[in-house]
Amino acid sequence: MPTATAPSPYKTSTGSSTGPNGKAGSHVDFNAITDQQFLRAADHMKLEDEIQLRLRSPYREMVVQVPVRMDDGHLEMFHGYRVQHNGVRGPYKGGIRYHHKVDLPEVRGLAALMTWKTAIVGVPFGGAKGGVTCDPTSMSRAELQALTRGFMQKIDLALGVYRDIPAPDVGTNAQVMAWMMDEYGKKHGYTPAIVTGKPVNLGGSLGRDEATGRGVMIITVEACKAYGINLKGAKIAIQGFGNVGSWTARLIAKLGAKIVAVSDVHGGIFKEDGLDVDKVLEHVKATGSVVELSGTRAIDNEELLTLEVDVLIPAALGGAITKQNVDNVKAKLIVEAANSPVTPEADEALQSKNIPVVPDILANGGGVTVSYFEWVQNLQQFNWSHQKVIGELEDRMLRAWKAIHARSVEERTPLRIASYVEALDRVAQATRQRF
Repeated sequence: MPTATAPSPYKTSTGSSTGPNGKAGSHVDFNAITDQQFLRAADHMKLEDEIQLRLRSPYREMVVQVPVRMDDGHLEMFHGYRVQHNGVRGPYKGGIRYHHKVDLPEVRGLAALMTWKTAIVGVPFGGAKGGVTCDPTSMSRAELQALTRGFMQKIDLALGVYRDIPAPDVGTNAQVMAWMMDEYGKKHGYTPAIVTGKPVNLGGSLGRDEATGRGVMIITVEACKAYGINLKGAKIAIQGFGNVGSWTARLIAKLGAKIVAVSDVHGGIFKEDGLDVDKVLEHVKATGSVVELSGTRAIDNEELLTLEVDVLIPAALGGAITKQNVDNVKAKLIVEAANSPVTPEADEALQSKNIPVVPDILANGGGVTVSYFEWVQNLQQFNWSHQKVIGELEDRMLRAWKAIHARSVEERTPLRIASYVEALDRVAQATRQRF
């Protein structure tokens, strides 16, 4: 039987990739971006060199090979990764992504991002990330299950309910987490706390599915207050209509905002007086995409980014706003629901245009926050109500916003620098106390 040739696990993040609009572009170097933001914040707060060295260096990096017998009988070899960045504040925490462009540098950068994100929202976790280089959209359910179980077997030795707890990310979902939990349980016994983002009837938390989108909504509300935007009637464009984008849209629309444009990998739709989000959701359920909804104008992802709106929410993949298109951005406020949707060069340009950007490590922290709640419930074998989950999430997101916005105003720095400084300060304090 033929054996497929898989790409090297040590490739860099500078190759060609396909963006959310289907056009070729540079694969986002999350590691370089995260490190650059770290250095800017460390310099601003005059963080001592030894602490910088500890905080920049990952604790452990794993590269594994996962053989899978595909449905047609041939053997495919997949490369998987798990990076544990920092655990001084608690067990490593971070998602598992299945994507054809996943590589070690990307996972390394995203793991660091999780360290800062968990610190910002005040949950007792460190940062980790994992992934497998694959295209889940072209794989059958049986193939995905075999891949997931094989990957779990390879990284099992580095996991534990007080050591490292995975969660869903791009290309994975509650079903994938259920397979991971089940595979881990074969060796260790029933251990629901080993992953979060599970189905509710297997120990998942109420409110987890909406958590990231709800967190984005909460932060958007506060940012609009801070920057003088009346959310009621405000025009909002959302790039990406997956789990995060769709929940953000429906929750913000309930507050009276106009969602004038949304998009997915196939394209986008626009309606000047606001989309009916429920109809968009029904259309997606029926067709698999937002495109060609009756009564809307077709747009692409690039046009969506340049619409004259009050709030732009990039909720797709990284690298959406770059130095090539930033001059065309007309939004009054940008809220990063995706990871690194604004490149550093574009970020500087937006600052010069006085367009505030709420960074990803603050805006999309709702997911890991409710993952923490799920983990706590699993350890206690006690279920929270949906209302309690929402209330606790709102409390933590508001505290995070107030701390970072206050620092931004006091130190006269952009929200991104204020966010990193706040996170680094909290992790650095724990590091000094432990070492």
